[in-house]
Amino acid sequence: MHHIRRTQDRGQADHGWLKSFHSFSFADFHDPAWMGWGNLRVINEDRIAPGTGFGTHGHRDMEIISYVLQGNLAHKDSMGNIEGIPPGDVQRMSAGSGVRHSEFNHAPDQTTHFLQIWIEPNQQGVAPGYEQKTFADAVKQGRLCLVASNNGAQNSVSLHADACIHAGLFHGAETATLEIDPARKAYVHLVRGALTVNGERLHTGDALALSDESRLELGDGDHAEVLVFDLTA
Repeated sequence: MHHIRRTQDRGQADHGWLKSFHSFSFADFHDPAWMGWGNLRVINEDRIAPGTGFGTHGHRDMEIISYVLQGNLAHKDSMGNIEGIPPGDVQRMSAGSGVRHSEFNHAPDQTTHFLQIWIEPNQQGVAPGYEQKTFADAVKQGRLCLVASNNGAQNSVSLHADACIHAGLFHGAETATLEIDPARKAYVHLVRGALTVNGERLHTGDALALSDESRLELGDGDHAEVLVFDLTA
């Protein structure tokens, strides 16, 4: 069984300096049918205007993943991490018992475009943590590359959550399959381009939420970039 989440059905917010699309209920956007999917709680597609950003604020007990598409996201946190996150990097911040951080676009003339993803942890009150790794286009082209997992497998970033994230780039005849446990849930978010997933044609910003299915089949990509989530039910 699967459900299509079209890009135009997402929540939208325009704060001037920040333009966002919300896949699930977030802040002032509330959709009782889309409070999350499994333990995936947030996918926000954010565009931060030049010279602006999120001031210092706090989080607890959440696995927060940033996936940058354009520009550079400047991160600073109460653990002492001061990092820039460019396209191709995956950043994981475990909020755990409590962390404060800020996120800025310091470029004078370029928008920072990124996805911020929240996944509910399987442990409460862990020590806050930070990890950032680079996944070049070459390791994602024509295949699903594991970029986040609960055990750091295949050099992925480690999550305090029962979840995995794969990233892939597909164009033309490139295809991929992924076996999934039908007792779990999966969520396919098309970052950009067009892609056919289990017979459904997705376009930029669309998603496919799956349950009680055992296999994902991806193909017929048109400059597609995709994230695939393996989640608890």
